[in-house]
Amino acid sequence: MTQEERRIQLIRMMQEEMPQYGEWEIPGSEGEQKRLLRSLMNLRPPMPAGLEFLELQDAYLSEENEKRGIIDSAVFTPTGRDGRIFLWQGDITRLKIDAIVNAANSALLGCFQPCHSCIDNVIHSNSGVQLRLKCNEMMSAQGHEEPTGQAKITPAYNLPCRYVLHTVGPIIQSRVTREDRKRLASCYRSCLELAAENGLKSIAFCCISTGVFHFPNEEAAEIAVETVKGFLQADNRIRQVVFNVFKDTDLEIYRRLLGEVK
Repeated sequence: MTQEERRIQLIRMMQEEMPQYGEWEIPGSEGEQKRLLRSLMNLRPPMPAGLEFLELQDAYLSEENEKRGIIDSAVFTPTGRDGRIFLWQGDITRLKIDAIVNAANSALLGCFQPCHSCIDNVIHSNSGVQLRLKCNEMMSAQGHEEPTGQAKITPAYNLPCRYVLHTVGPIIQSRVTREDRKRLASCYRSCLELAAENGLKSIAFCCISTGVFHFPNEEAAEIAVETVKGFLQADNRIRQVVFNVFKDTDLEIYRRLLGEVK
């Protein structure tokens, strides 16, 4: 079965289980088909998925992720003096590493806005519907929204990493408070502790809270670097921490803070 055949079949299967979207026409172009498929995946509630659907989805996503290119963090060069700290610019969902960090919302179910550019949406879209199902299972057992500054771990399913660590960063309303700073630091510390407890040796952090949560990039990076360095000084279980950035502005900030030589 070709990727186009898989894509169209997945769209039709989701339209059948979500009749409210059944009248949406399947576009002829590859790009628009991909956008429709991702939209339906984003909109799909955490309801059980059949084996046929999951096998088809996994085959499709695995091939798509291979096409995008998998980046092995083992080839990265350390940044600055600490041989365990690295800086990399790119799409975090392409990383082959023990765990990547997802900047989640308090519902911890992923982003339901079709094709939104947030990292939560991108991670769930490339991982597959199993990730939302697993998160829903955890949240149903917990019985309340995820507190800011904590972390949870799930399998990564179709991503090249092994696990996803989900953490909810502080939302900045007007100005950054001392509590906001403490909670952001807690996000990084909680992820590191959870990774170490689960025997993971490598972890990639996104820029937590700096997107739609509006934490100033410079201050957020300072907290991230300080917290990670403090953890590594006291604990040797984690052997690689990657600061993953997407924007050029964040790359320059982390280069400066980490002392990277261009």
